[in-house]
Amino acid sequence: MGLCFASLSPHQTPSESLHYSGSGREGTGVNGGSSSSGSSNNVVFPSMETRNLKQFSFVDLKAATRSFRSDALLGEGGFGKVYKGWLHEKTLTPTKAGSGMVVAVKKLNSESLQGFREWQSEINFLGRISHPNLVKLLGYCCDDVEFLLVYEFMPRGSLENHLFRRNSSTEPLSWDTRLKIAIGAARGLAFLHTSEKKIIYRDFKASNILLDEDYNAKISDFGLAKLGPSGGDSHVSTRIMGTYGYAAPEYMATGHLYVKSDVYGFGVVLLEILTGLRAFDRKRPFEQQNLIEWAKPSLSDKRMLKSIMDERMEGQYSTNAAMKAARLTLKCLESDPKKRPPMRDVLETLERIEVIKDRRK
Repeated sequence: MGLCFASLSPHQTPSESLHYSGSGREGTGVNGGSSSSGSSNNVVFPSMETRNLKQFSFVDLKAATRSFRSDALLGEGGFGKVYKGWLHEKTLTPTKAGSGMVVAVKKLNSESLQGFREWQSEINFLGRISHPNLVKLLGYCCDDVEFLLVYEFMPRGSLENHLFRRNSSTEPLSWDTRLKIAIGAARGLAFLHTSEKKIIYRDFKASNILLDEDYNAKISDFGLAKLGPSGGDSHVSTRIMGTYGYAAPEYMATGHLYVKSDVYGFGVVLLEILTGLRAFDRKRPFEQQNLIEWAKPSLSDKRMLKSIMDERMEGQYSTNAAMKAARLTLKCLESDPKKRPPMRDVLETLERIEVIKDRRK
């Protein structure tokens, strides 16, 4: 079994799916412009058989999703649309809706060159690594002009939906659940950063943290992931891509991507978890639109911190725990990447905060 290359675009060659380069054409950046180019970190991966991914036919995935019907649509992004599908648990063959195992099927927009590159990147990374806090990739489809990915289904959806979409059908996340989610996501990032070939995730944000039935967090969407620096280098140079409000300042300014650029993104999400507010929101008053700029001064002051904490958690946490979380957020948001803690230290701090059980009266 291997990847299908029969219908690659004129700009692609088969070898491009077997390595991930730090340079090359990657599409439009977060600032809408082009990028710095620089040294690459070409690494040839082993063959696709290493994770035993299933190669699906388009016909099977069409059947699994009931012909990609609109009522099976889970979401839509730059890559394309994601549908709910049903497969037999052992054979991974399509079954009737409501029977077997639920999966998420991501279908590439055929007009998106960036989407094709992200499709390759997902397979290059999730096809070779596995961790309880990373979404599991079950297989892929490369059938003529159709490119799809099949993942485990995450029934609770994204952290973004729970934090920011206020509706009566969704219970607000408690302090304990938010800490559980932050710890799970931190474990996932720490795993990537300490793997044999360091992996920089590059697009850490609330919408890419998915939740299972028990609110265990799993990082999804590896379309922008990069292999970290090697040979004594401190960073890799690449096109500026990601999501505004989450990207680290040194990356936005120079295109230099550090392992600790992910730590900054984690700090942004941690601030969102504490406040219940998006990293950037034009609907807020002008001075509050950029959450980091507005909230950062409050993170080191006990009284000011209370005023920005999500009121839906009122009475669920101790002042001591909240202050420790705020200080950790500040460390992650340091402008100098060298001053940010490694993700292992972030994880250990969150685990210590989790055991603080005294409640504010």
